Amino acid sequence: MEETVDGLTQSECMRDMIPVRDAMDVLNGKWKLPIIVALRFGTKRFREISREIPKISDRMLSKELKDLEMNELIHRKVYDSFPVVVEYSLTEYGKTLNAVIETLRDWGQAHRKRMLER
Repeated sequence: MEETVDGLTQSECMRDMIPVRDAMDVLNGKWKLPIIVALRFGTKRFREISREIPKISDRMLSKELKDLEMNELIHRKVYDSFPVVVEYSLTEYGKTLNAVIETLRDWGQAHRKRMLER
């Protein structure tokens, strides 16, 4: 019989671990979630995103935007104009992260409060 901890078996733990690891692989690093949060408030151009996320370099922002687009979380729209205008927005799939972001925000607020009260 499989050992349990807090009512979970090791196989149940692994069943939960795999999708969590998959999600973390897509959202890894310190910049992807802030980019997604910025785009939750509407379509933005590169420079607007850059201004909203302190300390991110243009090179890193460009790389992260490409990764997010590859994973179908954001949409990149290029307008045929001079100069060329490029806008970024969340895809419908990217919007499925809203509940995750709200949960992380709530946990982060509670954690900050707890640490400040020590």
